[in-house]
Amino acid sequence: MGTTERIETLILCGGMGTRLREETEYRPKPMVEIGGRPILWHIMKGYASSGFTDFVICLGYKGEQIKEYFLNYEAMNNDFTVELGRPHPVTYYDSHCESGWRVTLADTGIETMTGARIKRASRYLTGDRFMVTYGDGVSDVDIRALLAFHRQAGTLATVTGVHPSSRFGELLVDGGRVAQFSEKPQTHEGLINGGFFVFERAFLEYLSDEAACVLEGEPLERAATEGQLAVFQHRGFWQCMDTFRDYQQLNQLWSTGEARWKRW
Repeated sequence: MGTTERIETLILCGGMGTRLREETEYRPKPMVEIGGRPILWHIMKGYASSGFTDFVICLGYKGEQIKEYFLNYEAMNNDFTVELGRPHPVTYYDSHCESGWRVTLADTGIETMTGARIKRASRYLTGDRFMVTYGDGVSDVDIRALLAFHRQAGTLATVTGVHPSSRFGELLVDGGRVAQFSEKPQTHEGLINGGFFVFERAFLEYLSDEAACVLEGEPLERAATEGQLAVFQHRGFWQCMDTFRDYQQLNQLWSTGEARWKRW
């Protein structure tokens, strides 16, 4: 599926994933697998199914494993012939469905926070609008509907609000705009931050490349206060892989054919 609008998707893949230490001691959280594929692959397949195949992966903790995954992608996902002693010894036979993906791997620092990761990777953005998501959450959110909503809202930023059972960033909503953004509140009511953001390039002015810049802190709080943060309400499936229990649940959904995020 193609699209006439080229929009890059930045995927935040630099965190240490300390609450999933059973898996992340050996690999970055985005490389933890669901059904034999990294959760990062599932996230990218979701965007690709809507026609968006330009990705910028913001690397940090154990980022070299993500680099190796994509450098070896053709060999690991294709049949191929090797002719030893030739200058171009490998012939690949197309057998995967990710042809045409454009993936930029950007080192953004080991201990860098989310806002600074976006700012540091922004040099790879080519247009006036871009998308951002986390490297540990899957959803059946309609990306094209999200973009259409963002355009109509006319704000610098749009966040997808979801209704899960756990606590994350709470969104206090006034109509179609976010009136207040509060990350990880003590009490949970209403929508929470599900990621799947859309930003105008001008939003980068809200960010700093200083390592301590947290997207979910002052930048989004300021955008909400200034009326520049809209919320796209998603009532479908959303789940992050925050704990080992989440990991087990997502793999169970995949193995039983109930993976609602699978739209490809």
